[in-house]
Amino acid sequence: MRKAAIQRETTETRVSLEIDLDGTGKSHIETGIGFLDHMLTLVSFHSGFDLDIACSGDIYVDDHHSVEDVGIALGQGFAQALGDKRGIQRFGNAWVPMDESLAFVSADVSGRGYLVFRAEFSCPKIGDMTSQNVKEFFKAFANSAGITLHINLAYGENDHHKAEAIFKAFSLALKYASKVEPCRQSSLPSSKGVI
Repeated sequence: MRKAAIQRETTETRVSLEIDLDGTGKSHIETGIGFLDHMLTLVSFHSGFDLDIACSGDIYVDDHHSVEDVGIALGQGFAQALGDKRGIQRFGNAWVPMDESLAFVSADVSGRGYLVFRAEFSCPKIGDMTSQNVKEFFKAFANSAGITLHINLAYGENDHHKAEAIFKAFSLALKYASKVEPCRQSSLPSSKGVI
């Protein structure tokens, strides 16, 4: 049962998260940030992970704390749900087009949080989410999950399409990386014998 529940509470946010890596892509997302809700719904659908996420945060200040803390909670939940990581594929890669935009995401469940983010947005906001916080979400996730994550936007024009291509590629990369290989269920995917 690759499931986890996370409760994260700070003076800035309160996040409740449940994740099932072997779900069917069902989600219930309420972060108070409509665009983030949309992106996380896509992550759930395309990864096949069941996600239940609720966040109440200080969005009267701005959306930064909520976006970052949801990323932290999702990273913690993903790592916890993976358990000892035995049998997983470990690496996942995906190219995803979204109309005129094309994104590539590569993930390594390495135990080492690291983010390379090569994407630029034209506008300061995408819907009600600050475009700079797209990177902050993935940085928080990668560090909390202990995952090396490379995100590259090859090209694009529309900021919504750019972000959507990135989040969809991210969801597929995680899906492939966390997939259990039946022939390796008892071994760790590392020549070191530890992740």
